[in-house]
Amino acid sequence: MKTTNTEQAGSLDIRLLGDPVLNSKAGEVEAIDDRLVKLAATMYDVMKEARGIGLTAPQIGVSKRFFVYDLGDGLKTIINPEIKESSGEWQFDEGCLSVPGYTFNITRPKEIFVKGLDIDGNPVEVEADELFSRLIQHEVDHLDGVLLLERLDEDKRRKALAEIRKASEF
Repeated sequence: MKTTNTEQAGSLDIRLLGDPVLNSKAGEVEAIDDRLVKLAATMYDVMKEARGIGLTAPQIGVSKRFFVYDLGDGLKTIINPEIKESSGEWQFDEGCLSVPGYTFNITRPKEIFVKGLDIDGNPVEVEADELFSRLIQHEVDHLDGVLLLERLDEDKRRKALAEIRKASEF
């Protein structure tokens, strides 16, 4: 693993593989206030600077259940997301800002139905498929303390971790 557990991006650090916050389940957001709105906007800037399409609060060290994303139509936030339904299957090379420079072929449900809140506290219901579905599932995994490496079978995970360790040695 890397000798540092963060990667500088904007005014916040993205936590990297090996940081304990990435393996802990995030707590529910109890109140949507100005601090949360400001944090979401800052997270969006950090995500864009890192060339990502999604970023969770735990990835910047805040153990709360929300994430920001942008699939080309502007900043969106989902607070306390719950995947209610899923169907199908879709394989895709998936990357992660907390494991920079690596992608892994991961199979996930192709379609999902999600409920949560938006940044104004309004209920949100989302039907997503393919890339949008994958993004939401990836971010919800982060909120549950699950990294994409845990979605690999044991042999692939072992090989990936060995490669990451070797690349981070001086």
